[in-house]
Amino acid sequence: MDVPTFSNPQDEADYWKQRALEFKRSLDETREELEEFQGSSRDLELELEAQLEQSETRCSDYKQQLNRLAIENDQYKERLEKQSNEFNTQVTNLQSELNQIKNLKEDLTRYIRELEQANDDLERAKRATVSSLEDFEGRLNMAIERNAFLESELDEKESLKVTVQRLKDEARDLRQELCLKGDEPDNDKAVVHQNNINNFTQQSSQGSTQLLPPPKIIDSNKLVPTQTLLTDSIPTTPIKSQSIHLNSNGVPMTPSARISALNIVGDLLRKVGALESRLASCRTLVKDSQRPLSLPPANNHSAR
Repeated sequence: MDVPTFSNPQDEADYWKQRALEFKRSLDETREELEEFQGSSRDLELELEAQLEQSETRCSDYKQQLNRLAIENDQYKERLEKQSNEFNTQVTNLQSELNQIKNLKEDLTRYIRELEQANDDLERAKRATVSSLEDFEGRLNMAIERNAFLESELDEKESLKVTVQRLKDEARDLRQELCLKGDEPDNDKAVVHQNNINNFTQQSSQGSTQLLPPPKIIDSNKLVPTQTLLTDSIPTTPIKSQSIHLNSNGVPMTPSARISALNIVGDLLRKVGALESRLASCRTLVKDSQRPLSLPPANNHSAR
Protein backbone atom coordinates (compact mmCIF):
# COMPACT_ATOMS: atom_id res chain seq x y z
CA MET A 1 0.00 0.00 0.00
CA ASP A 2 1.44 3.38 -0.97
CA VAL A 3 1.46 6.06 1.76
CA PRO A 4 0.59 9.42 0.37
CA THR A 5 2.64 12.42 1.09
CA PHE A 6 1.27 15.04 3.41
CA SER A 7 1.79 18.67 3.41
CA ASN A 8 1.29 19.12 7.09
CA PRO A 9 1.15 16.78 10.07
CA GLN A 10 -2.51 17.53 10.65
CA ASP A 11 -3.42 15.97 7.36
CA GLU A 12 -1.24 13.06 8.14
CA ALA A 13 -2.88 12.62 11.57
CA ASP A 14 -6.31 12.84 10.06
CA TYR A 15 -5.34 10.36 7.50
CA TRP A 16 -4.08 7.95 10.06
CA LYS A 17 -7.11 8.41 12.30
CA GLN A 18 -9.38 7.71 9.40
CA ARG A 19 -7.36 4.66 8.58
CA ALA A 20 -7.58 3.48 12.23
CA LEU A 21 -11.32 3.91 12.21
CA GLU A 22 -11.55 1.87 9.04
CA PHE A 23 -9.41 -0.87 10.54
CA LYS A 24 -11.51 -0.82 13.71
CA ARG A 25 -14.71 -1.16 11.73
CA SER A 26 -13.17 -3.93 9.72
CA LEU A 27 -12.04 -5.61 12.97
CA ASP A 28 -15.49 -5.36 14.42
CA GLU A 29 -17.01 -6.79 11.30
CA THR A 30 -14.44 -9.51 11.24
CA ARG A 31 -15.03 -10.26 14.96
CA GLU A 32 -18.76 -10.45 14.32
CA GLU A 33 -18.19 -12.70 11.38
CA LEU A 34 -15.86 -14.79 13.56
CA GLU A 35 -18.43 -15.05 16.28
CA GLU A 36 -21.06 -15.96 13.72
CA PHE A 37 -18.69 -18.45 12.21
CA GLN A 38 -17.84 -19.91 15.60
CA GLY A 39 -21.56 -20.20 16.40
CA SER A 40 -22.32 -21.82 13.12
CA SER A 41 -19.22 -23.99 13.56
CA ARG A 42 -20.43 -25.10 16.98
CA ASP A 43 -23.86 -25.89 15.52
CA LEU A 44 -22.26 -27.66 12.65
CA GLU A 45 -19.94 -29.53 15.03
CA LEU A 46 -22.89 -30.58 17.16
CA GLU A 47 -24.76 -31.66 14.09
CA LEU A 48 -21.72 -33.49 12.77
CA GLU A 49 -21.18 -35.12 16.17
CA ALA A 50 -24.80 -36.24 16.13
CA GLN A 51 -24.41 -37.50 12.63
CA LEU A 52 -21.16 -39.16 13.65
CA GLU A 53 -22.84 -40.86 16.56
CA GLN A 54 -25.62 -41.96 14.27
CA SER A 55 -23.06 -43.12 11.74
CA GLU A 56 -21.11 -44.96 14.43
CA THR A 57 -24.35 -46.52 15.63
CA ARG A 58 -25.24 -47.52 12.12
CA CYS A 59 -21.70 -48.73 11.57
CA SER A 60 -21.87 -50.88 14.70
CA ASP A 61 -25.22 -52.19 13.52
CA TYR A 62 -23.75 -52.85 10.13
CA LYS A 63 -20.78 -54.59 11.75
CA GLN A 64 -23.12 -56.76 13.82
CA GLN A 65 -25.20 -57.47 10.75
CA LEU A 66 -22.01 -58.18 8.84
CA ASN A 67 -20.85 -60.57 11.54
CA ARG A 68 -24.25 -62.22 11.58
CA LEU A 69 -24.25 -62.46 7.81
CA ALA A 70 -20.70 -63.80 7.90
CA ILE A 71 -21.79 -66.42 10.42
CA GLU A 72 -24.81 -67.27 8.31
CA ASN A 73 -22.57 -67.36 5.26
CA ASP A 74 -20.26 -69.80 7.04
CA GLN A 75 -23.27 -71.88 8.06
CA TYR A 76 -24.58 -71.80 4.52
CA LYS A 77 -21.15 -72.75 3.24
CA GLU A 78 -20.98 -75.65 5.67
CA ARG A 79 -24.52 -76.69 4.75
CA LEU A 80 -23.72 -76.34 1.07
CA GLU A 81 -20.58 -78.38 1.48
CA LYS A 82 -22.48 -80.97 3.49
CA GLN A 83 -25.27 -81.09 0.93
CA SER A 84 -22.68 -81.27 -1.84
CA ASN A 85 -21.06 -84.22 -0.11
CA GLU A 86 -24.44 -85.84 0.42
CA PHE A 87 -25.39 -85.15 -3.18
CA ASN A 88 -22.11 -86.60 -4.42
CA THR A 89 -22.64 -89.63 -2.18
CA GLN A 90 -26.23 -89.98 -3.40
CA VAL A 91 -25.11 -89.61 -7.01
CA THR A 92 -22.45 -92.26 -6.43
CA ASN A 93 -25.02 -94.57 -4.82
CA LEU A 94 -27.51 -93.95 -7.61
CA GLN A 95 -24.79 -94.61 -10.16
CA SER A 96 -23.93 -97.89 -8.47
CA GLU A 97 -27.64 -98.78 -8.23
CA LEU A 98 -28.03 -97.90 -11.90
CA ASN A 99 -25.13 -100.19 -12.76
CA GLN A 100 -26.68 -102.94 -10.64
CA ILE A 101 -30.06 -102.41 -12.32
CA LYS A 102 -28.38 -102.54 -15.72
CA ASN A 103 -26.64 -105.77 -14.77
CA LEU A 104 -29.91 -107.13 -13.37
CA LYS A 105 -31.71 -106.11 -16.57
CA GLU A 106 -29.08 -107.91 -18.64
CA ASP A 107 -29.39 -110.97 -16.39
CA LEU A 108 -33.20 -110.85 -16.65
CA THR A 109 -33.01 -110.42 -20.42
CA ARG A 110 -30.69 -113.41 -20.66
CA TYR A 111 -32.91 -115.38 -18.27
CA ILE A 112 -36.02 -114.47 -20.31
CA ARG A 113 -34.22 -115.56 -23.47
CA GLU A 114 -33.28 -118.85 -21.79
CA LEU A 115 -36.87 -119.26 -20.57
CA GLU A 116 -38.19 -118.63 -24.08
CA GLN A 117 -35.74 -121.17 -25.47
CA ALA A 118 -36.70 -123.64 -22.74
CA ASN A 119 -40.38 -122.92 -23.48
CA ASP A 120 -39.77 -123.64 -27.16
CA ASP A 121 -37.99 -126.86 -26.22
CA LEU A 122 -40.87 -127.79 -23.92
CA GLU A 123 -43.41 -127.03 -26.65
CA ARG A 124 -41.47 -129.20 -29.09
CA ALA A 125 -41.25 -131.93 -26.45
CA LYS A 126 -44.99 -131.48 -25.79
CA ARG A 127 -45.78 -131.82 -29.48
CA ALA A 128 -43.55 -134.89 -29.68
CA THR A 129 -45.21 -136.30 -26.55
CA VAL A 130 -48.68 -135.59 -27.94
CA SER A 131 -47.71 -137.25 -31.20
CA SER A 132 -46.27 -140.24 -29.33
CA LEU A 133 -49.39 -140.32 -27.15
CA GLU A 134 -51.65 -140.26 -30.20
CA ASP A 135 -49.56 -143.03 -31.76
CA PHE A 136 -49.74 -144.97 -28.51
CA GLU A 137 -53.51 -144.39 -28.31
CA GLY A 138 -53.85 -145.61 -31.88
CA ARG A 139 -51.82 -148.72 -31.10
CA LEU A 140 -53.76 -149.14 -27.86
CA ASN A 141 -57.05 -148.90 -29.74
CA MET A 142 -55.75 -151.41 -32.27
CA ALA A 143 -54.69 -153.67 -29.39
CA ILE A 144 -58.10 -153.24 -27.76
CA GLU A 145 -59.83 -154.06 -31.04
CA ARG A 146 -57.54 -157.05 -31.51
CA ASN A 147 -58.21 -158.20 -27.94
CA ALA A 148 -61.95 -157.74 -28.46
CA PHE A 149 -61.70 -159.69 -31.71
CA LEU A 150 -59.68 -162.42 -29.98
CA GLU A 151 -62.16 -162.46 -27.08
CA SER A 152 -65.02 -162.85 -29.53
CA GLU A 153 -63.06 -165.65 -31.20
CA LEU A 154 -62.48 -167.24 -27.79
CA ASP A 155 -66.20 -166.98 -27.06
CA GLU A 156 -66.94 -168.54 -30.45
CA LYS A 157 -64.34 -171.20 -29.71
CA GLU A 158 -65.97 -172.01 -26.38
CA SER A 159 -69.40 -172.09 -28.00
CA LEU A 160 -68.00 -174.34 -30.74
CA LYS A 161 -66.44 -176.58 -28.08
CA VAL A 162 -69.79 -176.82 -26.31
CA THR A 163 -71.56 -177.50 -29.62
CA VAL A 164 -68.99 -180.13 -30.64
CA GLN A 165 -69.21 -181.78 -27.23
CA ARG A 166 -72.98 -181.77 -27.48
CA LEU A 167 -72.76 -183.25 -30.97
CA LYS A 168 -70.32 -185.88 -29.69
CA ASP A 169 -72.72 -186.77 -26.89
CA GLU A 170 -75.64 -186.93 -29.31
CA ALA A 171 -73.56 -188.99 -31.75
CA ARG A 172 -72.61 -191.36 -28.94
CA ASP A 173 -76.24 -191.68 -27.92
CA LEU A 174 -77.24 -192.23 -31.54
CA ARG A 175 -74.50 -194.84 -31.93
CA GLN A 176 -75.82 -196.69 -28.94
CA GLU A 177 -79.39 -196.51 -30.26
CA LEU A 178 -78.28 -197.55 -33.74
CA CYS A 179 -76.32 -200.45 -32.29
CA LEU A 180 -79.46 -201.59 -30.52
CA LYS A 181 -81.69 -201.06 -33.57
CA GLY A 182 -79.36 -202.47 -36.24
CA ASP A 183 -79.09 -206.11 -35.11
CA GLU A 184 -81.60 -207.59 -37.72
CA PRO A 185 -80.38 -206.86 -41.31
CA ASP A 186 -81.34 -208.99 -44.31
CA ASN A 187 -79.46 -209.57 -47.57
CA ASP A 188 -81.55 -207.40 -49.91
CA LYS A 189 -81.58 -204.47 -47.57
CA ALA A 190 -77.82 -204.84 -47.08
CA VAL A 191 -77.20 -204.35 -50.82
CA VAL A 192 -79.30 -201.16 -50.95
CA HIS A 193 -77.71 -200.03 -47.72
CA GLN A 194 -74.21 -200.54 -49.15
CA ASN A 195 -75.08 -198.42 -52.21
CA ASN A 196 -76.40 -195.63 -50.01
CA ILE A 197 -73.24 -195.79 -47.91
CA ASN A 198 -71.07 -195.41 -51.01
CA ASN A 199 -73.09 -192.42 -52.25
CA PHE A 200 -73.03 -190.79 -48.84
CA THR A 201 -69.28 -191.35 -48.48
CA GLN A 202 -68.59 -189.76 -51.89
CA GLN A 203 -70.69 -186.71 -51.00
CA SER A 204 -68.85 -186.33 -47.68
CA SER A 205 -65.43 -186.60 -49.36
CA GLN A 206 -66.29 -183.83 -51.90
CA GLY A 207 -66.70 -181.20 -49.17
CA SER A 208 -67.49 -181.15 -45.49
CA THR A 209 -69.36 -177.84 -45.86
CA GLN A 210 -72.11 -179.24 -48.19
CA LEU A 211 -75.43 -180.00 -46.53
CA LEU A 212 -76.86 -183.47 -47.18
CA PRO A 213 -80.67 -183.65 -47.39
CA PRO A 214 -82.19 -186.59 -45.56
CA PRO A 215 -83.44 -189.41 -47.82
CA LYS A 216 -87.16 -189.86 -48.31
CA ILE A 217 -87.08 -193.68 -48.04
CA ILE A 218 -84.23 -195.23 -46.05
CA ASP A 219 -83.72 -198.78 -45.03
CA SER A 220 -83.01 -199.53 -41.39
CA ASN A 221 -79.90 -201.49 -42.39
CA LYS A 222 -78.18 -198.22 -43.31
CA LEU A 223 -78.23 -196.96 -39.74
CA VAL A 224 -75.03 -198.60 -38.50
CA PRO A 225 -72.73 -197.32 -41.30
CA THR A 226 -74.34 -193.89 -41.09
CA GLN A 227 -73.42 -193.76 -37.41
CA THR A 228 -69.86 -194.70 -38.29
CA LEU A 229 -69.79 -192.01 -40.99
CA LEU A 230 -71.06 -189.39 -38.55
CA THR A 231 -68.39 -190.20 -35.99
CA ASP A 232 -65.74 -190.00 -38.70
CA SER A 233 -66.96 -186.66 -40.07
CA ILE A 234 -67.05 -184.71 -36.77
CA PRO A 235 -64.10 -182.27 -36.94
CA THR A 236 -62.93 -182.26 -33.33
CA THR A 237 -59.19 -181.89 -33.65
CA PRO A 238 -59.14 -179.37 -36.57
CA ILE A 239 -61.49 -177.05 -34.68
CA LYS A 240 -59.28 -177.04 -31.64
CA SER A 241 -56.08 -176.61 -33.62
CA GLN A 242 -57.54 -173.81 -35.71
CA SER A 243 -58.81 -171.97 -32.64
CA ILE A 244 -55.46 -172.34 -30.93
CA HIS A 245 -53.70 -171.16 -34.06
CA LEU A 246 -55.85 -168.05 -34.11
CA ASN A 247 -55.02 -167.15 -30.50
CA SER A 248 -51.44 -168.37 -30.11
CA ASN A 249 -49.79 -165.29 -31.63
CA GLY A 250 -49.44 -162.19 -29.45
CA VAL A 251 -48.51 -159.89 -32.35
CA PRO A 252 -51.11 -157.66 -34.08
CA MET A 253 -53.05 -159.50 -36.82
CA THR A 254 -52.89 -158.17 -40.34
CA PRO A 255 -56.08 -157.67 -42.38
CA SER A 256 -55.33 -160.79 -44.44
CA ALA A 257 -54.86 -162.80 -41.23
CA ARG A 258 -58.17 -161.49 -39.91
CA ILE A 259 -59.91 -162.37 -43.15
CA SER A 260 -58.43 -165.88 -43.06
CA ALA A 261 -59.47 -166.22 -39.41
CA LEU A 262 -63.00 -165.11 -40.28
CA ASN A 263 -63.03 -167.59 -43.15
CA ILE A 264 -61.91 -170.37 -40.79
CA VAL A 265 -64.61 -169.43 -38.30
CA GLY A 266 -67.19 -169.37 -41.11
CA ASP A 267 -66.03 -172.82 -42.26
CA LEU A 268 -66.34 -174.09 -38.70
CA LEU A 269 -69.84 -172.66 -38.41
CA ARG A 270 -70.82 -174.25 -41.72
CA LYS A 271 -69.37 -177.58 -40.55
CA VAL A 272 -71.33 -177.31 -37.32
CA GLY A 273 -74.48 -176.58 -39.34
CA ALA A 274 -73.77 -179.62 -41.51
CA LEU A 275 -73.29 -181.74 -38.40
CA GLU A 276 -76.58 -180.52 -36.96
CA SER A 277 -78.31 -181.34 -40.26
CA ARG A 278 -76.81 -184.81 -40.20
CA LEU A 279 -77.87 -185.30 -36.60
CA ALA A 280 -81.39 -184.21 -37.56
CA SER A 281 -81.34 -186.73 -40.41
CA CYS A 282 -80.10 -189.39 -38.00
CA ARG A 283 -82.94 -188.61 -35.62
CA THR A 284 -85.34 -188.95 -38.55
CA LEU A 285 -83.77 -192.29 -39.41
CA VAL A 286 -84.14 -193.46 -35.83
CA LYS A 287 -87.80 -192.44 -35.79
CA ASP A 288 -88.39 -194.14 -39.15
CA SER A 289 -86.63 -197.29 -37.97
CA GLN A 290 -89.13 -197.66 -35.16
CA ARG A 291 -91.94 -198.44 -37.73
CA PRO A 292 -91.83 -201.11 -40.54
CA LEU A 293 -90.11 -199.89 -43.73
CA SER A 294 -90.88 -201.19 -47.25
CA LEU A 295 -88.12 -201.62 -49.80
CA PRO A 296 -88.74 -199.30 -52.78
CA PRO A 297 -88.59 -200.61 -56.36
CA ALA A 298 -85.17 -200.83 -57.97
CA ASN A 299 -86.00 -198.43 -60.82
CA ASN A 300 -87.22 -195.78 -58.36
CA HIS A 301 -84.09 -196.18 -56.25
CA SER A 302 -81.84 -195.80 -59.26
CA ALA A 303 -83.81 -192.72 -60.34
CA ARG A 304 -83.14 -191.21 -57.00
